[in-house]
Amino acid sequence: MDSPLPAISLLFLFSLLSFAHSSTIGVQYISKLLQIQDRERALPSLQVAAASGVLHRLLPSHSSAFEFRIISKEKCGGGACFIIKNHPSSYKHGAPEILISGVTGVEVLAGLHWYLKYWCGSHISWQKTGGAQLFSVPKLGSLPRVQDAGILVQRPIPWNYYQNAVTSSYTFAWWDWERWEQEIDWMALQGINLPLAFTGQETIWQKVFQKFNITNSDLDDFFGGPAFLAWSRMGNLHGWGGPLPQSWFNEQLSLQKKILARMYELGMTPVLPAFSGNVPAALKNIFPSAKITRLDNWFSVKSNPKWCCTYLLDATDPLFNEIGRTFIEEQLKEYGRTSHIYNCDTFDENTPPVDDPEYISSLGAAIFSGMQSGDNNAMWLMQGWLFSYDPFWRPPQMKALLHSVPLGKLVVLDLFAEVKPIWITSEQFYGNIEMYGILDAIASGPVEALTSENSTMVGIGMSMEGIEQNPIVYDLMSEMAFQHKKVDVKAWIKLYIARRYGQSIPSIKDAWSILYHTIYNCTDGAYDKNRDVIVAFPDVSPSFISSPQERYQHYGKPTSRRAILREKANAYDQPHLWYSTSEVIKALELFIASGDELSASNTYSYDLVDLTRQALAKYANELFLKIIDAYRLKDVDGATSLSQKFLDLVEDMDTLLACHDGFLLGPWLRSAKQLAQNEEEEKQFQWNAKTQITMWFDNTEEEASLLRDYGNKYWSGLLRDYYGPRAAIYFKLLIESLEKGEDFKLKKWRREWIKLTNNWQKSRKLFPVESNGNALSVSRSLYNKYLRSHS
Repeated sequence: MDSPLPAISLLFLFSLLSFAHSSTIGVQYISKLLQIQDRERALPSLQVAAASGVLHRLLPSHSSAFEFRIISKEKCGGGACFIIKNHPSSYKHGAPEILISGVTGVEVLAGLHWYLKYWCGSHISWQKTGGAQLFSVPKLGSLPRVQDAGILVQRPIPWNYYQNAVTSSYTFAWWDWERWEQEIDWMALQGINLPLAFTGQETIWQKVFQKFNITNSDLDDFFGGPAFLAWSRMGNLHGWGGPLPQSWFNEQLSLQKKILARMYELGMTPVLPAFSGNVPAALKNIFPSAKITRLDNWFSVKSNPKWCCTYLLDATDPLFNEIGRTFIEEQLKEYGRTSHIYNCDTFDENTPPVDDPEYISSLGAAIFSGMQSGDNNAMWLMQGWLFSYDPFWRPPQMKALLHSVPLGKLVVLDLFAEVKPIWITSEQFYGNIEMYGILDAIASGPVEALTSENSTMVGIGMSMEGIEQNPIVYDLMSEMAFQHKKVDVKAWIKLYIARRYGQSIPSIKDAWSILYHTIYNCTDGAYDKNRDVIVAFPDVSPSFISSPQERYQHYGKPTSRRAILREKANAYDQPHLWYSTSEVIKALELFIASGDELSASNTYSYDLVDLTRQALAKYANELFLKIIDAYRLKDVDGATSLSQKFLDLVEDMDTLLACHDGFLLGPWLRSAKQLAQNEEEEKQFQWNAKTQITMWFDNTEEEASLLRDYGNKYWSGLLRDYYGPRAAIYFKLLIESLEKGEDFKLKKWRREWIKLTNNWQKSRKLFPVESNGNALSVSRSLYNKYLRSHS
């Protein structure tokens, strides 16, 4: 009988309150590394100071109301925990009122968040999704007391992971230290202790490849531009959007040092990158006998080697170990320390050349050897996504890879666990904006995985490709890091409503009850990727688009980016719809009815705009199909009228999105511009920013890249300036074909669309960086204009 898999499954889903320390086989395997990390953690005084800094930035008026302490695991029953008590001096005027203790600064701040949520009725979210609701926190001297014995909350599992390899580009691409500091504060308050730390690695690679006689000019063609670094790191592309100016390397390395310093001060375990085999073309010339292969085209239009077909060094080549060791050593030299956990995804989108299990085993052993030769305590963290989508990975191949690394030295991220666990959620594909979630799975999956027979689970967490959306999902997900039992979602949502808005009224409760059973109950087994017509317009003749009776018939199982985009090539990629739109419109009606009492709340305004956007987006999908019906019936007047209605709707949605800071194009472009140090860099960085959210790669005049709308966004400015004009081109040609009795001119559509795209990407037009308009009045107006008859 086979022994349990030596890989440790890291389930990224979610759990809440707990009073009994639990363990798994996986935790036993990693116990030695946990002990090393405990010994190497920042001094308690530094962690307390860092945690106090977070409190001061979050709630400066109450900085004196809390005292923080770092305690040993023994006081937690052997694991990690936080303890909330009434401060022994709280009866004295001006003394701290609440004492919060934790194993690290992260546990302390998770304890602070817990207290603010469940004793003060407050809520903490990203600024773009409404920010923090702290008005409910009582004034100094009046903070609620906890029971005399105090509150002990233990982690059921050691690690709480955060981020995805591509979040660094979809969301973090233009962040400065001020924004990173806010995010690290948010991480700590959510209890996150295992975040990816990928910033600045290109500077390390510069130093590493210099030791192998690769010049900086050789690397100009290797690294992608600032908005595309995630994909050049994965070997999907090279050079696109570049070259990077030296100022970028210098600034990003400096930023990474600040990021790591703060993470370490709070007691976090940042995950650093490791060598995956992706190498510059020049290495093949310098080491002609090395086993270097050229990868296949990754969606460039003409397989242009200027952008595609990167080079991969075989892990069994001795040079692989040498480069891997040098990269780890250079990070240690530059950063001064490590947490000993390294991410490497050699096989993500890159299938091994042969499926012989012995060869697969040798690859895995060689990859890990490259890490271990640079850090004897190294642990390999890898995504398990490939096991869900790639048929190459059958049981013998999976076993060969997972058994190639010593017990306790390989952690696998279960990246589709909320839908199809291989027992994390890759919840937001491509950083798109879409309301979506599976709250019941979030509230139960981690507990089921933890308590399963021979569980090797060592953590939970979040792995969305883009952040700052669906705050309810991430609020619950974060809590699950401290839950031992399944959560009653209905009861939890009632508390969430009161915390998020500072009050709870019947109509908003009813609205959220509907949303829980519709939008946040996606149980069809599909991955969600936003392909709404407005933001992902079909590149096919209207003759090939299915009728309304045929729509929404099939949604794919978990699959690779290659397969997703290949599927899009010659077909209308139907939007994913898993709920009754009429029910969601009823929820919107209830939201609007709550507005007179809640309109002062920024969290309410965000949710109202988002829900209105969601309802209107699905209405637009239906409206588009009515246009197609009119086309099939050769109804020129009907097609003309409906097309204009669609374009008016896009304009109106842009006005809606402009009502909240969380839905603006301007801040994305401004942040790119602010990182530039001269006008040429401004042009390059803003082009990068605009290209990432529209159309990538080397389009010809009549052939668009498959990477169109790959990172689409519902942002004010983008709809009015790009999505609307694009739809107008299509409808103009559609109506012309009806009027002239001719086939739809697909090539002409593509020429005009591509020209529009290229001109928009090059434009230096400025967009608002602050919201404008009253969310409630605009939402009410658009509901009456478009949706009332559908409720």
